[in-house]
Amino acid sequence: MSMFGDGLDAAVHKAFTRPAPKTAPAQMRYLVKQYKGTKAVAQMLRISQRTVERYVKDQIKKPRPDLAARLEREVKARWQPQIRAKARKKAATTGGIVIDTRARLGYTAPIGSTDQDRIRHLTVALPPQYAARLFDAQQAGAGDQELREIAAEALRDVYFQDGGRRAGSLEEVRFTDVEHLEFEL
Repeated sequence: MSMFGDGLDAAVHKAFTRPAPKTAPAQMRYLVKQYKGTKAVAQMLRISQRTVERYVKDQIKKPRPDLAARLEREVKARWQPQIRAKARKKAATTGGIVIDTRARLGYTAPIGSTDQDRIRHLTVALPPQYAARLFDAQQAGAGDQELREIAAEALRDVYFQDGGRRAGSLEEVRFTDVEHLEFEL
């Protein structure tokens, strides 16, 4: 997936009230319950229906690494959808989102200003409207570049322009060479 999409997902996963199933048989049972049958799970995971049944009955306990990764990804994508929706709604309406990043940031400004790109480590609380834009874009299937542009615009408004109190002529923020990125709700 993408660095920004995975970061947003990880922030939402922190809101879970119960841990997702850890073992392969428990994960398989959860998916069978969600999909209401072993055939659909087998097609989704690209394995045989009999293999799914053997996991459900605890006859197989240790999947091969590629299957384990697919299994974990599918379970996390479906785990506690109401809690996930509630966390996103809260961030988008009242709470906002905190971005913690270490990246190369620079900006386009009028001639004579120091707009040189440099590595910065920022921890900035973004207002709810930017959290809403990030989550809406992610839900719409936006790629890493579009999410990066939304985050750059948010950093321009909140960090560089301080909500309109300074650097009014700042045009565009460049957000590149991301070394670290983490979101917090």
